Amino acid sequence: MNNRDKVLTIIKLLKKEYAGTPLTALRFSTPFELLVATILSAQTTDVQVNKVTPGLFRKYKTIEAFATAKPEKIARDINSVNFFNNKAKSIQKAAAMVMEQFSGAVPRTMEKLVTLPGVARKTANIVLSSAFGINEGIAVDTHVKRLSYLLKLTKHTDPVKIEQDLLAITPKKEWANFSHLLIYHGRAICQARRPNHAACILNDICPSKNS
Repeated sequence: MNNRDKVLTIIKLLKKEYAGTPLTALRFSTPFELLVATILSAQTTDVQVNKVTPGLFRKYKTIEAFATAKPEKIARDINSVNFFNNKAKSIQKAAAMVMEQFSGAVPRTMEKLVTLPGVARKTANIVLSSAFGINEGIAVDTHVKRLSYLLKLTKHTDPVKIEQDLLAITPKKEWANFSHLLIYHGRAICQARRPNHAACILNDICPSKNS
């Protein structure tokens, strides 16, 4: 089975396994809320982010509210996430930039999104796909990185190179789906420390099942 066929099989099996799951586990109601949540999620679990954001979004109801807040004040509101000081600075600066350079609207292109503080390709891919339904790339987080390597879909460990490998073998309409399906499977079954091979729906096509 070549990698293009393998990806189609993986998507088919995981779609059945995780039917009804949202495109992202992060909770949000606006594109900017998703941007903030995604910035917060770096080196922090989505579960923890979802504990922080409801109160945060009640306190800062608009992009302008974030833009005009002092970073140290935002930091106090998010101090239960890792690297909260740096993330607070990024969120405040990103909000200010959205207000000043993008007329108060989160940009809808990769080129513009990655100019925002705290935003790299992974974050931009999540915002584009989950907030706007735009497939411009594949978000490569730790789960996507690990499973892609285990499934022999890539030989690389660099997220940028992994994304390029996956883009070449995944139908564009499935780019966002493929990322989130691997993430769910990585959390539920193919965990880094204790992968549950017996319960893995991909067991028959996984080259790493005996490793």
